[in-house]
Amino acid sequence: MTGKENFVKFMTECGVLTFGDFTLKSGRKAPYFINTGNYRTGAQLARLGGFYAECIKENGLNADVLFGPAYKGIPLAVCASTALYNDHGIDVGYCFDRKELKDHGEGGGFVGRQLKDGDKVIIIEDVMTSGKALREVLPKLKEAANVEIVGMVITVDRMEKALDSDLSAVQSAARDFGVNVYSIVTINDIISAIENGVVEGKEYLDAMKKYREDYGVEY
Repeated sequence: MTGKENFVKFMTECGVLTFGDFTLKSGRKAPYFINTGNYRTGAQLARLGGFYAECIKENGLNADVLFGPAYKGIPLAVCASTALYNDHGIDVGYCFDRKELKDHGEGGGFVGRQLKDGDKVIIIEDVMTSGKALREVLPKLKEAANVEIVGMVITVDRMEKALDSDLSAVQSAARDFGVNVYSIVTINDIISAIENGVVEGKEYLDAMKKYREDYGVEY
């Protein structure tokens, strides 16, 4: 199997990627659903971090800090930074933001490696749906220090139009914020994995392709 096929299989084994009939937050009816909250064990996080690290390496991204937006991004940044060191010998810092500012102890709005001017930062997220998380964290990062956002890494690019645009969230991030988003896999990779028998779900192929036809974008 290819690396992308391995990741799709991994998601299904963890119950993160499932097929069926789902109503999304957007109101759209989708034949698949991704719930990264189903990564629940140390072994799963270790493997997940490896996939993130490989994506970072493959795309030639170099950073001083991996930033994980609270809350879901916290374990993702931790496991990715750990895998970068264990698998590739690259030691980078990690940090995450607080939802509420701490007014005692060390205080501040960030935990982990403290950002400083000139730092290169990669934002680590799960699935980018609307770009809301990016819109919220960019001002926080820039307020903390004059950092350079070298990219954002996510698990799956849905390649799906936003509700109010013909662009996907990934395309909007590049247009609106100048942030390039890199994904471990795309929805097209998931469809290919089903077609090639890597994962079960051929009964959903027609619905998957129809959903892409109705809401998808091409890069």
